[in-house]
Amino acid sequence: MTAVRRVEVVCTGNICRSPIGEVVLRAKLAEAGVDDVVVTSSGTGGWHAGDPMDSRAAAALRRRGYDGSAHRAQEFRSSWFAERDLVLAMDSGHLSALTRRLGTQAVPIELFAEIDVPDPYYGEDEGFDDVLDQIEKAADLWVERLSR
Repeated sequence: MTAVRRVEVVCTGNICRSPIGEVVLRAKLAEAGVDDVVVTSSGTGGWHAGDPMDSRAAAALRRRGYDGSAHRAQEFRSSWFAERDLVLAMDSGHLSALTRRLGTQAVPIELFAEIDVPDPYYGEDEGFDDVLDQIEKAADLWVERLSR
């Protein structure tokens, strides 16, 4: 039996970027036949805990054939570092916040994409499609890395 690897995708409130990242990465891993990775997402804060993802994020996903309807926001807990093999931050602010919480644990924390994924929350609907474009490209690279 193959050991399961756990990947956490993190943004601010867990209603826009990180749930898009979770849904896309999970789908692309499944498509590639990588079945030993569990992908979850959370936010650095708990303001939206229990809420579904932003309706604009869900609509952007639906337009591309992804289903984010099961998502419910949750706040990242420092105790989760012990249970995760990789933590992916959506921007450098999340990376800093997570690194401060890491303490002595040795869990890799990296940016999801090569550059910060911008927060589309306060912008127009098309900003969610732009974010999805960026996340899809970055997810392809993560699938490649996680397939090795």
